[in-house]
Amino acid sequence: MPRSGFSQTERFEAEVSARKLRPAYILVGDEAFFRRRCRDAILKHLVPQDLREFSLYEFDLTETDLGEILDRARTPSLMAPFQVFFIRGVKVLYGRGSHKEDFDFIGQYVKNPNPDALLIFIADHVSIPADVRRMDMQDKERFERIRETLGEFCGIVELARVEESDAVRWTVDSAGAQEVKIDSDAARELVDALGGDMTMISGELEKLILYVGERKKITLGDVETMVLAAKQRSLYELTDAISSKDRPKALTILDAILSTGDGEEAAIGHLYMLARTFRQMLVIQEKNVRDSRTIWQALWQGFRVPPFAADDIIRQARRYKSRREITRALRLIARADLALRSSPPSKRLVLENLMLDLASEPKVLPPAWQQEELPV
Repeated sequence: MPRSGFSQTERFEAEVSARKLRPAYILVGDEAFFRRRCRDAILKHLVPQDLREFSLYEFDLTETDLGEILDRARTPSLMAPFQVFFIRGVKVLYGRGSHKEDFDFIGQYVKNPNPDALLIFIADHVSIPADVRRMDMQDKERFERIRETLGEFCGIVELARVEESDAVRWTVDSAGAQEVKIDSDAARELVDALGGDMTMISGELEKLILYVGERKKITLGDVETMVLAAKQRSLYELTDAISSKDRPKALTILDAILSTGDGEEAAIGHLYMLARTFRQMLVIQEKNVRDSRTIWQALWQGFRVPPFAADDIIRQARRYKSRREITRALRLIARADLALRSSPPSKRLVLENLMLDLASEPKVLPPAWQQEELPV
């Protein structure tokens, strides 16, 4: 079964640095943080900066035939001592029709590979959760098919998501490696606020380290100031547009969010924070919170909003007339989260459709007795 994304990535990094490589590997999983680590290791140890134009190739099986890629890999380069081929679109090999010939081509190549070339297949259409017991049945089936086919010829690197405790430990260790101490409650809040998304966590940790500078210590207050406040200001602008049913404004704000930082790579983290805000609204509505003085009693420690947002979120929650409207929003977000984890052609399109749905009035069906009289 899949193991920790950290241990799998570290094993791969060790093989790359020692140049004890198989002819081909397949990176399975949609965790972009670990995929980037694997790529960085390859570039550092195998592809010199001044030769990348001649050594590094990017292909997508939706656009380029596998046979053509393998022919390129077999051909030694006159300009570079080593070549690396990143091959996306692996999902194509598991589409309709028989792909036995494709797998045979890969098998033939691996039996007699170019020793100065490395193939990296990227199977980011599979999502591997931290707890394998929660792995989606479709992802299980996809993973097993990869094991039974490409797994025969390629080294498998499982890019699984991480448990919250592992993410916190990584945060503390990474800060320490740069001689910066991060308080345990600050590390937990950082991980929790970003939904355990390692790409977002690593990016925000870099900003925090720069922010504290010579102080060399990151506190909970620093996380609330630099991470939560900055991200939630944009988030509350977005939920304000959604709760006002202002679809053009919601799409404009979404575009601004996706145009900064890690963009679409952080899509799941954005959804996590959006869902968190709607859950806060649900509590505010159920406990009939009407002013910022009582919101702190309604929302417990670790689930509170920053002071600047208290009045905004109360006002937004009051725009929803019933609990059903907010739970509908949560269901729409959950559906979008599932779509994102299924490796859609465009994460942006999934998020844009979500904004349109959230900022639309829910359809109201007539009573059952009236529906029976409607003409067929």
